[in-house]
Amino acid sequence: MANLFSLAGPLLRLTDPEWAHRAAIRALAYGPGLVQRRADPPPLGQDLWGLHFPNPVGIAAGFDKDAEAVGPLFGLGLGFVEVGSITPKPQPGNPRPRVFRLAEDGAVINRYGFNSLGIEAAEKQLARWRGHLLPGPLGVNLGKNKESEDAAADYRLGAERLGPYADYLVINVSSPNTPGLRALQSRESLAGLIAAVQDSLAKLEKQPPLLLKIAPNLTEADKNDIAAVALESGLSGLIVSNTTVARPESLRSRHKAEAGGLSGKPLFAPSTALLAEFYRLTEGKLPLVGVGGISSAEEAYAKIRAGASLVQLYTAFVYQGPGLIGRIKQGLLEALRRDGFAGIAEAVGADHGKKA
Repeated sequence: MANLFSLAGPLLRLTDPEWAHRAAIRALAYGPGLVQRRADPPPLGQDLWGLHFPNPVGIAAGFDKDAEAVGPLFGLGLGFVEVGSITPKPQPGNPRPRVFRLAEDGAVINRYGFNSLGIEAAEKQLARWRGHLLPGPLGVNLGKNKESEDAAADYRLGAERLGPYADYLVINVSSPNTPGLRALQSRESLAGLIAAVQDSLAKLEKQPPLLLKIAPNLTEADKNDIAAVALESGLSGLIVSNTTVARPESLRSRHKAEAGGLSGKPLFAPSTALLAEFYRLTEGKLPLVGVGGISSAEEAYAKIRAGASLVQLYTAFVYQGPGLIGRIKQGLLEALRRDGFAGIAEAVGADHGKKA
């Protein structure tokens, strides 16, 4: 697959970015299927929430929105795969064009707006993948419909219907492309939303861990409230962070003023600083997933040292292709050896006074 990308990648980048995205998903989904892969070295593995992650590198939600290519994504060497965001009812998302490459900046702006085939379609796909022995955990990211007036009902339904297929679930209240969504991060709204979803999960025979994905553009009060609610509510973890509405002065692309969420290299520094802050605010008690701007092993390792137990890729994966996964894993092994850590778990939060 890496060799194929080296040939097709430059051609895909000459096409419309949304078309290229769909082409990549279809190539994975209708390719050779599940690929047997070499086992990851033990130092890269760790156990979280009663789940074994063979390595800490996953794909972020937004890439495989409707769970079409789960098996082939694992076959690329990922340690876990997160699908979604999945909304209860099918919805088309925002008008096109809605995805823009900022190649000079190693970035992308998207305003997809939770385009989703809906729960029913996702349920069929997830049931199909559950017929395979997947080599790592499968996460399901839940969203709300744009026109829904009861956000809690949307997330409850998602948890009830898709929870049985998920190794972990994610409440996504951090996309900048659904009106009013980020307002759900306020303390009162967030506590009520988490409680509602937990009530739905309590009805399941097996309850998956519940995580929350947060935005990078937060006030100090927002950060303190989210950390407090996360600890008080019994959340299993936080994903830090989604795309940003900020536009750094350093951006050079002609698309820099497009509305939507910015991802890629410009997000690395602010999202990593936010990750470190949440590690401190939660006193290292909650596993954190670091996402935002990772394009190398060094950046993945920086997220881990800042407090991430797991990391996720998206934009750099689009630009660099599947070979990035292997390069990051190899680089992480070398960094662990260099710093004297026996495994990933020992390196988590090392920049906060842990032994290096």
